[in-house]
Amino acid sequence: MEDAGMAKPIDVNDGNFDQTLKENSLVLVDFWAEWCGPCRMVAPVMEELASEYQGKVTVAKLDVDANPKTAMKYRVMSIPTIILFKNGEPAEVLVGAQPKRNFEARLQKHVPAAAQN
Repeated sequence: MEDAGMAKPIDVNDGNFDQTLKENSLVLVDFWAEWCGPCRMVAPVMEELASEYQGKVTVAKLDVDANPKTAMKYRVMSIPTIILFKNGEPAEVLVGAQPKRNFEARLQKHVPAAAQN
């Protein structure tokens, strides 16, 4: 099932975070850390969403341990926290490991109807 054309979440950091938000109208950011068990549960869901919403939503991952400035800026207190940014502003916030359908429901409120399959 591995396909070379599948989109993957991109890694963002304190240095390129704002630029990533500027360049993409919809960015779903997974704030995570290596030691976080629930974060590992969310990771495959983020991979699926990156592939399914390719060209519509940019899926990104930010390691909070390596990038505390961005995590603090958006008041990420517990991880995983997943924030959907629309035009650079937080539009949806989900905290904790959740089923894929919860993320999809939030995304579908913001993805133009014509772009949905």
